Amino acid sequence: MVTATAPAADGLTDARYAALAARDARFDGRFFVGVTSTGIYCRPVCRVRLPQQRNCRFFPHAAAAEQAGFRPCLRCRPELAPGLSLTDSSQVLARHAAQAMVQAVHEGQPLSLPAVAARLGVTDRHLRRIFQEAHGVSPIDFITTQRLLLAKQLLTDTPLPVTQVALASGYASLRRFNAAFAERYRLSPSALRRERGDAAPEAAGITLKLAYRPPYDVAGMLAFFAQRAVPGVETVDVPALTLRRTLALPHGGGRLQGWISLRYRPERHEVQLSLAPTLVPAIGALLQRLRQALDLDADPAQIDPVMAGLPLPPVPGIRLAGSFDGFETAMRVVLGQQVTVAAARTLAGRVTERYGEPITTPFEDLTRLAPSAQAIAEADPAELGQLGIVRQRVRALQALAAEVHAGRITLHRGAPLAATLDALRALPGIGDWTAQLVALRVLAWPDAFPATDIGLLNALGTRDAKAVLAQAEAWRPWRAYAVMRLWQEQPTPKAPVAPAAPAGEPL
Repeated sequence: MVTATAPAADGLTDARYAALAARDARFDGRFFVGVTSTGIYCRPVCRVRLPQQRNCRFFPHAAAAEQAGFRPCLRCRPELAPGLSLTDSSQVLARHAAQAMVQAVHEGQPLSLPAVAARLGVTDRHLRRIFQEAHGVSPIDFITTQRLLLAKQLLTDTPLPVTQVALASGYASLRRFNAAFAERYRLSPSALRRERGDAAPEAAGITLKLAYRPPYDVAGMLAFFAQRAVPGVETVDVPALTLRRTLALPHGGGRLQGWISLRYRPERHEVQLSLAPTLVPAIGALLQRLRQALDLDADPAQIDPVMAGLPLPPVPGIRLAGSFDGFETAMRVVLGQQVTVAAARTLAGRVTERYGEPITTPFEDLTRLAPSAQAIAEADPAELGQLGIVRQRVRALQALAAEVHAGRITLHRGAPLAATLDALRALPGIGDWTAQLVALRVLAWPDAFPATDIGLLNALGTRDAKAVLAQAEAWRPWRAYAVMRLWQEQPTPKAPVAPAAPAGEPL
């Protein structure tokens, strides 16, 4: 039952209605509109006939619309809308809690609110209060909406049995899942699946869509990944707007292996994802990873005005190049200490060739998985040294791998920022530069800033890191985006990397 009351006429309501009338993709995910005459809520980009303004109720997120009794639109599919980045709320703590919940839901993990509160260093009661103030709904309502929207996407886009959809969405009981779905959406999961009709996907040909808000610097993002692509693991075709790679995902105590293929469709403001059938059981976690890796939840309307203050020509829609695999990216950051991008790529290729598992894919240039944390932690240090990695770097690499493999450090954007950075800095051979880069690429922290980075200093024409830090104050809270833009100004020197040491050479 719809319970939203008519809003008082104000400028914000008029502005949102104007965005809805224009189907302006820049506002996708920044608000949702509930239509009282239908009981349905939509994204601002929905292609249905424009409702009259007096029938529109605007909500900051999907959970608030559902709490008011609206059901998600089956046409524009609110579960595809971009999310919110970490600092687009003044209450960063509440936003971190929301990210941790979204991460757990998509990975199908049990979620304990007291545990989330403890990780953030606050009490359960305090977290509930600030969460309600920031998001307008309780944490339980927020989690329920996240689970049901994930389930709705899996029912629509994948051939997973309803039981597996329930499990992947965090429901241990199929009966409770069916009841929750029917109560919120007034439609059973089976009925929704039947509505797909002939559009039902086959396991061998699953294709999903991931939306983003324009503008998006697609060429800049693909160029970044192309420059760092490790042979056998990933390939990037910038003109074709595609990226393919191998990937391993934890699932059910095991490890799923497969490949993904991504293609940007700028005319639709979305990324099209194809994936190996072997990865389908972990698709919730995969979608979450891809949103972070491609920074699909960024809001250029907030970021670009700050980037206009950089001493460079503006590039609309700069994004943070994130991480498809937290340990893999952190490992490559460590390998990149004090060497060029090209040299780090060479070292990563050697490590992958030695410790990455072979994999069969439909693509002849995708033949190997990135090494796991376990493989690096258990590797012979002397063998790592033979790949041209200096002794100090080997210690840092294996210390990092051991902590990640043991579960004492988790590397994804739902991880607590301060605690994770402290844990990284406590490892041998890992200083603030490495920690800040991990925060930027793995933890998706938009204000990360490696002030001593040589590429950054070169772009700004200085060697004074303190002066750079002072200059960067004007770019808060988006300093990581400033880093990405400044890196684009860097030539790519082909400096040599140390040759692989002869077999048996001591470190």
